[in-house]
Amino acid sequence: MDRLEATRLLVGKLSNEPVVANLGMATRDLCAAQDRDANFYMWGAMGLASSVGLGVALATPDRKVVVLDGDGSILMNLGSLATIARERPRNLVHVVCDNQQWGETGGQPTHTATGTDLASVARGAGISKVASASTLEELGKVMDRALKEDGPWCVVARIEPDTERPTINRIEPEVNLWRFRRTFE
Repeated sequence: MDRLEATRLLVGKLSNEPVVANLGMATRDLCAAQDRDANFYMWGAMGLASSVGLGVALATPDRKVVVLDGDGSILMNLGSLATIARERPRNLVHVVCDNQQWGETGGQPTHTATGTDLASVARGAGISKVASASTLEELGKVMDRALKEDGPWCVVARIEPDTERPTINRIEPEVNLWRFRRTFE
């Protein structure tokens, strides 16, 4: 599955839900699919999208919060899965795009390329609503459930390795934060 197509599918299912996007391609594709104030782009914080998204979910329990993460980044912060399981935010949907590579550092294979199953890791951490998707149709069905049902959810989306980087207008971090904050007013 192509990450940009998957991101467009996801964005098409959203209304005012905040989205926290991991650095790199998750941010680029989210911005290319639909730049909006409710998107928080994590330009230089590899591994922290899940933690930031958890914080946003805990602070705003009346709104679904979506995290767009990558396999390399969640592997850098596996402890966040256990913290999400412990806190059990019913409004958190954590989408991990697994392309089996460290895309921001040269495309080296991640642990998922040699057998690590992130859905199993999430279940093992204590997250009960875990799903995997390898097609757009599967992802669409899972996201419909995750956006309607209580979570927390962890959705592992198997995507193709990155081949193109969408051209976007980079939004300065201070402006990004200001735009994101005003969606909660």
